[in-house]
Amino acid sequence: MLKVCIFGGGAIGGYIAGHLARSTQCEVSVIARGKTLDAIRARGIRIVTPSEDFTVSVNACSDPRELGVQDYIFVTLKAHQVDEALGQIASLMDSDTVVLPPTTGIPYYFFHGSQGALKDRQMPRIDHEGHQWRALPASQVLGCVYWIGAHSIEPGVIAQDGAKAGCPVGELDGIHSKRASDLSELLTASGIPSRVSDDIRAAIWVKFVNSLCWNPVAVLTQGSLGEMRDAGDVVPVVKAMMLEADAIASRIGIRVGPDADKRIAMTLSAAHHKMSMLQDLEAGRPFELEALERSLHAVRELTDVRTPTLDAVLAMARLRARTAGRASAGHAH
Repeated sequence: MLKVCIFGGGAIGGYIAGHLARSTQCEVSVIARGKTLDAIRARGIRIVTPSEDFTVSVNACSDPRELGVQDYIFVTLKAHQVDEALGQIASLMDSDTVVLPPTTGIPYYFFHGSQGALKDRQMPRIDHEGHQWRALPASQVLGCVYWIGAHSIEPGVIAQDGAKAGCPVGELDGIHSKRASDLSELLTASGIPSRVSDDIRAAIWVKFVNSLCWNPVAVLTQGSLGEMRDAGDVVPVVKAMMLEADAIASRIGIRVGPDADKRIAMTLSAAHHKMSMLQDLEAGRPFELEALERSLHAVRELTDVRTPTLDAVLAMARLRARTAGRASAGHAH
């Protein structure tokens, strides 16, 4: 039976672990800590979706060395947490292990297996000193995009936002490998629709741009997606940001699928959803703005494209992150 480790027990990690554990098609373990670990051990993981509500017990621990080598590892940490966890993730791997690093921003392996001038290009802005490239070899990586709107109601209890959730996976060179189709089948059987994408790089780009454009606007407006839509003059700003980002994509050889209007409509279909950075802001947690900014700078410096709308919104969001940090530090005293 395949062994699958979910490294990180937050909303996305918990959602995947709960579904996979319920399916009983693989051996699932979660690496978690603190209150999340205690909750999963005591009560299992509870998943609440628009169509069902189930609780399932899941093996959870804080020390990966207890688990041994895994077949698949979903790294569902925040981007800024990955570097310090590399040693722990490596303890779960041998040369056959498939790893799925986070794709909040542009991942370190983005150009692995690509064609043309950027083939196997490493990006120091994203992976400082190549730590991730060495610890999680790109040849063992499967690209993955989490189209899962979810939030933790409390530790170990995950609610899905919006009617649909999906998780396409794919090889960076576009071939339909056995390891990709096996994982796709496993996820789909568990209730998370997952197709094998033949252009996972473009899929990662679309998700990155979605996050890059909606998240900063969400923390500035503090509005749900429906509130941003109903404001009337907010969505055009998001579209301008998207078009600037997609101009970079066309320069670096990425064929972006649906146009900006289609992608905006898709996002807005989860009207009640609050973007993850707004959830972090409201909970007093640091948010992942830096990973998105680093990603933008890393790909933009490969081109001569200018991004004035993105730059302006990100500058304001950066200040919002600082003032939020001050506020939460003030409350702590």
